[in-house]
Amino acid sequence: MEPFSSCKAVALAVCLILSGAVSAQKQKKYIVNAYVGGFRGLANVEEIDAEKLTHINYAFVNVQDSMAVLTNLATDSTNFRKLNLLKKKNPDLKIVISIGGWAWSENFSDAVLTESSRLKFARSSVDIVRQYDLDGVDIDWEYPGMRGEEGNIYRPEDKQNFTLMFKALRDELNLLEKEKGKKYLLTTAVGGSKSFIEHTEMALAQVYLDYVLIMTYDYGGRNGTVGHHTNLYDYDPSGEGSSADRSVKNFIAAGVPASKIGLGAAFYGKGWEAETAANHGLGQKRVKQVQGGGYTKLKDTMIGQNGYKKYYDKKAKAPYLFNDSTRVLITYEDEKSVKNKCRYVKKNKLAGIFFWEYFNDPKEYLINEIHKNLD
Repeated sequence: MEPFSSCKAVALAVCLILSGAVSAQKQKKYIVNAYVGGFRGLANVEEIDAEKLTHINYAFVNVQDSMAVLTNLATDSTNFRKLNLLKKKNPDLKIVISIGGWAWSENFSDAVLTESSRLKFARSSVDIVRQYDLDGVDIDWEYPGMRGEEGNIYRPEDKQNFTLMFKALRDELNLLEKEKGKKYLLTTAVGGSKSFIEHTEMALAQVYLDYVLIMTYDYGGRNGTVGHHTNLYDYDPSGEGSSADRSVKNFIAAGVPASKIGLGAAFYGKGWEAETAANHGLGQKRVKQVQGGGYTKLKDTMIGQNGYKKYYDKKAKAPYLFNDSTRVLITYEDEKSVKNKCRYVKKNKLAGIFFWEYFNDPKEYLINEIHKNLD
């Protein structure tokens, strides 16, 4: 072979190798972030379809004595080990601890009250990331500055301390980055209500954050009425109803860049008994709450069965079931509504989509739809 031909052959081989490397390292354009519950004990991690996800937020880590604490150490540590093994299938997958949640948000206010307590909290949080070779911290402080659940500690200073907490966490993660030579994530799950915005400084807090995950679910109707819980658009005649679109616009107006916003999807349904069967239960006074169940259960055992008829609210872009005889309405997410949320993410240039909770849909009806519609 002539020297010139040899050079060309080598160059071609190098190009092919490099192109393969680039292809293998190609990042997904949008985040697909799954909350995986560890609060039940050992999670069925081996059943997670890691190649369809970009992030897993492990829920939850507790807050006690101004520290992030693994309350279920034996099962949590096993879950972390198994979650990290998923990176063999998807090397770009990020595993993040989610601290707080609806049951463990009560001590946040005390934990971030002073500079010393914030440092203690931040260091203990990052120590968990370091010890278990994870990829970051997610904060799910459900009620900053608000009463919230019974026993929840709150105070006016939460508004400023919410921001200072993220600064302390970011500082500690930056130190870990220098130590380990890799990037670590800091995210937060936030309530979709305007009151959450009013009790925080989102424009200041977002500076320290990679993503702001808006929990665009658990809405329900206004003033104690039956309504959708994870609808994309407002359907209320008053024009003042809750919706994912309204939540996103409110957070953008509050100073959060669209490119940092994750849109929430619910992999579970919520149910209410309505006072009357008028309008298939929508907008009627609530009598009591009824269990909804995960989407796989809803699709396989409830839709079109046992008196439940499926309806679709075109204005809200949301499905629901209604049983005329029991006056029970189940509001939920389906493939069509998830597809519309994916379109919304693209149209509005959001970061991507996240959902609660992975194991609510073991047959992957919804994650498959997300995978098809978010490249």
